[in-house]
Amino acid sequence: MGKDYYKILGVPKSATDDEIKKAYRKLALKYHPDKNKSPGAEERFKEVAEAYEVLSDKKKRDVYDKYGEEGLKGGAPGAAEGGGPGFTYTFHGDPRATFAQFFGSSSPFQAFFEMSGPGGNRIFDDMELDDPFTSMGMKSGGPAFRSHSFNYHPGGSPTRSKDKIQDAPIEHDLYVTLEDILRGCTKKMKISRKVLQPDGSTRKEDKVLTISVKPGWKAGTKITFQREGDQGRNKIPADIVFIIRDKPHPLFKREGSDIRFTSKITLKQALCGTVVQVPTLTGEKIPINLTNEIVKPTTVKRIQGHGLPFPKEPSRKGDLLVSFDIKFPDVLSQSVRDILYDTLPN
Repeated sequence: MGKDYYKILGVPKSATDDEIKKAYRKLALKYHPDKNKSPGAEERFKEVAEAYEVLSDKKKRDVYDKYGEEGLKGGAPGAAEGGGPGFTYTFHGDPRATFAQFFGSSSPFQAFFEMSGPGGNRIFDDMELDDPFTSMGMKSGGPAFRSHSFNYHPGGSPTRSKDKIQDAPIEHDLYVTLEDILRGCTKKMKISRKVLQPDGSTRKEDKVLTISVKPGWKAGTKITFQREGDQGRNKIPADIVFIIRDKPHPLFKREGSDIRFTSKITLKQALCGTVVQVPTLTGEKIPINLTNEIVKPTTVKRIQGHGLPFPKEPSRKGDLLVSFDIKFPDVLSQSVRDILYDTLPN
């Protein structure tokens, strides 16, 4: 049937835009995972964000009202033709981004984030300084670093300190490899910002900041550098927040502190047995002997201690999970079919 976005937000189908915004504001604050640690809160937070993203957009809402969730995703009859929406919608999967666009910050509990990063610092990257907020660019201090999703939210609530106002935090995604997470690493960032002079003018200042990525850090970990934004009269420099993201790996996928590898084998190997050489993040290969068993599509082998470190206990590691992608033949001759028919059990 698909998701009932109206029910998720607790509003009728006739709800106005203001009623939808009010419902989202209430539920997003209630279920934000930085505040609500109860089981299921994070999933509820994501559902609420997805519902708001659809119902707050007139085009998406019209398509949803007519075709339901399947129509949004191009799966309903007529959704892609004959007056259907003509596009496929996929929720971006980051409810914090939706929250940040609405509230002006990825979290209403900023004090939590200010304590979460090493040293309580914030990062700026190399930037053009004609405009301190609209012309910020990023430049890596090393080949393993990439940055995406530059998010500045001018609609956010500013922080006041006597007569000064602090601009909303600016977020960057910091992509690191699984090898970086396994061993820990150091990222050096060149920062360039405007510094206020005694006479009221500003000058450009460059320096290098160091980020120590600890072994086992989870995707979503926030590193905050305090007041490293451009300086100006009667304002507090913006905080800069980097969010750890997993750089896609050619072999492995992270699942918490476990990593998963998918081994491709033939149907013959699955039925008659084989030995699979499983790669690891350290470069060694571990053999798995499957000669005496049948490998099913649901088979998973677990190699203990070859995953990623636990964030709070880096001396312990998760496991390496091995799944199997069984390749079936495209064509079988009649003689092979007869042999299989007579040989395989019903």
